[in-house]
Amino acid sequence: MSDAIDDTTRTELEAAAFRRLLQHLSERSDVQNIDLMNLAGFCRNCLSNWYQAAAETKGIALDKMAAREIVYGMPYAEWQAKYQKEASAEQKAKFTEASQAHKH
Repeated sequence: MSDAIDDTTRTELEAAAFRRLLQHLSERSDVQNIDLMNLAGFCRNCLSNWYQAAAETKGIALDKMAAREIVYGMPYAEWQAKYQKEASAEQKAKFTEASQAHKH
């Protein structure tokens, strides 16, 4: 990492990259969480769990559903109703296989 980037700037850049990731995921609602898990070992729910855990380290009470709303950009139940599809047998089989390799 460049020595020219101080801690504050690094935090700002990381925050900007995270916001862009959330925007990208919002634009790609066609990509299902199971596909993300199968390919990358994490999904939107993982991001919301990590966000919630980070809040807790700062003494901020943030429940699971509030963290998901931040990541999904809407209430989780609304996102599920609009975009979530039933996983195929192939997706479920890949998930079972991948979950053995990816523990989060």
